[in-house]
Order: sequence, then C-alpha cells, then structure tokens
Amino acid sequence: MTIEVPRAHQIFVNARAILWREGDNGIEYVVQVRNRPGQRQSLEFPGGTVEIHESLLTALRREVREETGLEVVEIEGRSVEHSGMESTVECLEPFAVYQTTRGFNGMGVYFRCRAEGILLAEGDGTRAIRWMPVAELAVRSSDDPDQFNAITAAVLNLMRQKELL
Repeated sequence: MTIEVPRAHQIFVNARAILWREGDNGIEYVVQVRNRPGQRQSLEFPGGTVEIHESLLTALRREVREETGLEVVEIEGRSVEHSGMESTVECLEPFAVYQTTRGFNGMGVYFRCRAEGILLAEGDGTRAIRWMPVAELAVRSSDDPDQFNAITAAVLNLMRQKELL
C-alpha cells in the first residue's frame, strides 16, 4: 500500500556515523567536509539519507562506504528485527537521535562505529576526509563551532556532555 504524503508533511531521515579508532595520539574520529552544490562547506561526521525501505544500519554502512571508502565493522548498541504479516521492523539503540526544528526538515540517528579500510581523497559529496585526534576535535568544536554543520555541532555538544571529547 502506498500513501501519498503532502510535501509539507515530509521529513528526511538520515543515518550518521561517529567513526572512531585508537590512533597513535589516542582516540581519533573521522571528519569530512560536505562538498555539495548549494550547501555550505562545513565539517561533519559521515552519513546521509535513508532510502525507501532501507534499514538504518544498511543505510549507515552504505553512506560510510560512499562518503569515506571505509567499511563499517562494528556498530555500538543493540539491534533487534521483527517480521510480521504486514511489515518488518528494526528496533535499535543508537548513540543519539536528532531532529531539526528550524531550517531543513529532517531527523536522524547517530551510531558510534568502528570501520576499516583506506580513506578516500574525495567521496560522494565529501572531501578532506581524515582521522582527527579527539583533542583537536574538542578544541575546534569549542573555539569555532560554526565550522561544523548544525547537526554535527549538536552531536559534538552531546559527546562533550558524555565526556567523549
């Protein structure tokens, strides 16, 4: 069954990754510059729009691969799937859920993940992809939060509250 939803009631759903590893200088996170026409170039964590009937975890893996070249090998939190007569439902425990309440109409889910592989020089709508030491990320997000997009700045604040920065 297909239900027609008026544009005014549509919301974009995103799956986003907080990719981390133990580097030579402690914890490091993957950051990238958003590089799409018509969008402000800003630092962000990888992620993007979930496609119709795509699971959040499948979208997460796809977006990370398209934007960074990395393969997600571990996702923190639990996942349970239930299939019934009418639908299949995925229940998850993510790191964070966000909703924009002004501006772009979207909501999304952040997962803390580990990934393997070699970073791309440029990904799908991204450039300057790199592992950033937690100390640098903490200073940059505190001293100049406007270099990050609003969604990333918000999750960085949450990470700071959870003492991950």
